Amino acid sequence: MEFTAEQRQAFAARALQRQLERVSGATASASASAPIPQATEPDARCRFDTMPKYQQVALMRQMGQAFQVESPFFRVHEGMAGATTQIAGQTYLNYANYNYLGLASDPLVCERAHAALEQYGTSASASRMVAGERPVQRELEQALAAFYETADCVTLVSGHATNVTVIGALFGPGDLIVHDALAHNSIVQGAQLSGARRLSFAHNDWQALDALLHRVRGEYQRVLIAIEGLYSMDGDLPDLARFVEVKQRHAAFLLVDEAHSLGVLGATGRGLRELAQVPASAVDIWMGTLSKTLAGCGGFIAGSQPLIDILRHLAPGFLYSVGLAPVLAAASLAALERLQAEPQRVVTLRQRSQQFLHEARAAGLDTGTSAGYAVVPVLTGSSLKAAQWANALFEEGINVQPVFYPAVEEKAARLRFFICATHEPQQISQTVAALARLARGA
Repeated sequence: MEFTAEQRQAFAARALQRQLERVSGATASASASAPIPQATEPDARCRFDTMPKYQQVALMRQMGQAFQVESPFFRVHEGMAGATTQIAGQTYLNYANYNYLGLASDPLVCERAHAALEQYGTSASASRMVAGERPVQRELEQALAAFYETADCVTLVSGHATNVTVIGALFGPGDLIVHDALAHNSIVQGAQLSGARRLSFAHNDWQALDALLHRVRGEYQRVLIAIEGLYSMDGDLPDLARFVEVKQRHAAFLLVDEAHSLGVLGATGRGLRELAQVPASAVDIWMGTLSKTLAGCGGFIAGSQPLIDILRHLAPGFLYSVGLAPVLAAASLAALERLQAEPQRVVTLRQRSQQFLHEARAAGLDTGTSAGYAVVPVLTGSSLKAAQWANALFEEGINVQPVFYPAVEEKAARLRFFICATHEPQQISQTVAALARLARGA
């Protein structure tokens, strides 16, 4: 009986899974024959190699070896990454970074960062409550508050930690947190930390959210609705006006994570509210990151004065963490000013993104629900194919990262392309042509 390549791969994967289930016993046997400083074999309960998460990593490695697919992860970049990057001395077209407007390598942004480095050094060295503040930290927060038309803003050293600590600090037992089914891990982690009940609703489905809250709103004191401005896995976006209506109808707070939408959406890059023509005051918590459009590293919350006062004095991720490094604050402040002074960067980004989306669809590639704003996935249908395509593109001088199960469903495995304003039209056409050749040969 003749088996297809897909069947052979499935058989091999199941065999590897069975082998992985025996890893713990095999590791124990191997360890017994090696000299160890302890008198007895370590208890399996205090060994990292017996943890399910390590076994998951081991399985991924074994599958890569069995299918002779080199890992596309952790490649070392040797310089500034933008539309192109240097890896092992070679130049690659680059779709694996969030430098959406090209500001991370902008000469003016680098100059301002260098000046802050000379004046303040490399680190704030302690929390701002303990060690005081630097003017540039406050200047960045004031500029972000003005940009979002809010009373105030607070910055933190990590975008992921911003959602975790803010949600965890504001809500607790007796409260409810409802989030989009595809919300970022940081939102889920923050909800879990808070101790509030956590529920999800179908992706971008405001009607499902409305129905859910009709059923359960009365059981909880406070409710937080958490959505994103632009979803980084699929490149689609919510109907903000509808979500605002739902939050008002059910007396809930609304958090919008603008990590990928700041500088990307709207005519001048002011994010989802500009695109949707919704006033900033309609949203209670504006969250964003400094590491993408704003060319730095960290996160921020913009909102009302009571909200920011709570976070400055009581959010563990701010109170007990080092303050944002002045050099990073200076870089992000310069990038924000550059964004506002040069809105044509946003226009160019939209043109390049739409070009990629339209050419990919014309070539018969599956781009899912992407709206063509900076993030365009190309679905491959399997994790193996995603890895193979990523490596094949790398051989052609194109760097893009695959997304595997369990980050997405196996049938939704994909290559994820992040488009920058600095990509040239011919680079995009070259990339789509290479993808089309891979798809035809699949």
